[in-house]
Amino acid sequence: MSALRWYDRATNIVRALAGRPETVYAHCDIPCGIYDPHEAQIAALTVIRMDQMIAETTPPAPGAKPEEIQLYNEKIARFTAVKELHAEKAKHEIRVIFGDYFTADHLKAFPQTSDLVFKIFKQASKARQGIALADAQELLNEVQEFAEIFWKTKNVATRKIPSHQKSGGDLVVPAA
Repeated sequence: MSALRWYDRATNIVRALAGRPETVYAHCDIPCGIYDPHEAQIAALTVIRMDQMIAETTPPAPGAKPEEIQLYNEKIARFTAVKELHAEKAKHEIRVIFGDYFTADHLKAFPQTSDLVFKIFKQASKARQGIALADAQELLNEVQEFAEIFWKTKNVATRKIPSHQKSGGDLVVPAA
């Protein structure tokens, strides 16, 4: 362990023992206070797009050359890897906002949030496991619902705007 990390840990222990713990609020270990469900929405749109690209990729014809078969397999593998990465990213973004930003008061005002987060986690896993476009679209719908609740906790009105991405779909953004 580096001397600096040791010093930081020791300082935190001394503060805690002295009754002076510091309270921080942030989506990371730096108290910047910036949270936004935009990245989760983009990740869900990416899952949709990867399912679209998988569906649009024509399998090689029977008797195709080995290079054609390999090219097809590589494309499908890349699309699948990206889809899985972004399904996990959607879960990560929601998990961070829910775990670090949401308070007991937020959950009291929006009691459906815990169940919605659970549904998002399950839906992201389902979207990873298959290539059904409906599963990816449902993930986006649930993430959008979460985004609406998130902005309501900040007393910010929202609206849906076209994403202007090849996947289609909308983004929930602040109305102002």
